[in-house]
Amino acid sequence: MGAAAREVDTLVVGGGVVGMSVAYGLARAGERVRVLDEGDDAFRATRGNFGLVWVQGKGLGRPAYARWTLASAARWPGFAAELAAGTGIDVDLKQPGGLSMCLSEQELAARGAQLAALRDELGEPYPFEVLDAAAVRALVPGTGPDIVGAVYCPLDGHTSPLKLLRALVQAFAQRGGELAPGVPVQDIRHRHGAFEVRAGGGVHAARRLVLAAGLGNRALAPLVGLRAPVLPNRGQILVTERLRPFLAHPTLHVRQTAEGVVQIGDSKEDVGLDDGTTLAELARIAARAARCFPLLEGVNIVRTWGALRVMSPDGFPIYEASASCPGAFVLTCHSGITLAAQHAGPLVDWIRGGAEPAEITGFKAARFEGQSHAATH
Repeated sequence: MGAAAREVDTLVVGGGVVGMSVAYGLARAGERVRVLDEGDDAFRATRGNFGLVWVQGKGLGRPAYARWTLASAARWPGFAAELAAGTGIDVDLKQPGGLSMCLSEQELAARGAQLAALRDELGEPYPFEVLDAAAVRALVPGTGPDIVGAVYCPLDGHTSPLKLLRALVQAFAQRGGELAPGVPVQDIRHRHGAFEVRAGGGVHAARRLVLAAGLGNRALAPLVGLRAPVLPNRGQILVTERLRPFLAHPTLHVRQTAEGVVQIGDSKEDVGLDDGTTLAELARIAARAARCFPLLEGVNIVRTWGALRVMSPDGFPIYEASASCPGAFVLTCHSGITLAAQHAGPLVDWIRGGAEPAEITGFKAARFEGQSHAATH
């Protein structure tokens, strides 16, 4: 099975934003941590992430998830400042409030009703405002005439996913963490209270194991008595040339980055493990963006790509500890950017033996028994 690597306290499988957020939090707490990462050949969701730190609308029917998301958004400024202080990397966090742009009165009414229902479910303050067309144009002068209104939430924002991942990797290394790239996991065994993971021609041992391998969790979780019934959902993204600043507030489908480029994304496709792009879908995405912001009609598109989201049957996360293999955890979510501050903080406290956060107790895989895969979140 190859040479055995030095034993550590925790092995984290998966080097994307979810895995690195947890790994950084563990290393910050003084643990010896090694991340086993398949490498950039993996279907890494971070590559295609839109970069939103987004609150509005998340958790309808699951108020615990709304609270988990709200708490992470509140933690984000301190989290970003900590990473910047330690690494010198500014992850471009801005939280000026976000807009869900609506092209019909029916869409606007439905969006407002959704957030009102969520506020009622929470039974606590949940700030949002339904803006008419004039109010939207006052906030974003470049808004097109087809926009009838928008829902605004002052808690929403955005960041750079790639800068975040780079900062997490660097901060993890500064805390003594070990990153083992290009080592796909072949097998996991649990014996005598420890885990032996065969990966990349070597064997890695630890008393604790965290599976944060995205779509790979589906095959890995059963090896430690857990389930992760996740499937891919493709999103396609277009990126424009650099433009003068015109969009200070991120929207659900269009945002302008700190560098001035505009990211456009508005697709959810069940196409298996195909992370390619299609002309028809890119054209649809571009057309909607131009209706929202007509100044985009004549700009150059410099890049397009597709990436795969990690989706559970109901779209909500899976956070679970193994009963049969104590010390093993599985973590999956498709909001790894928004939830990064929680994953590096309260989630790590739970993994290290603290109380399970009340907000995540309902996110076990048992809820999917007898259900088909039809994500609604």
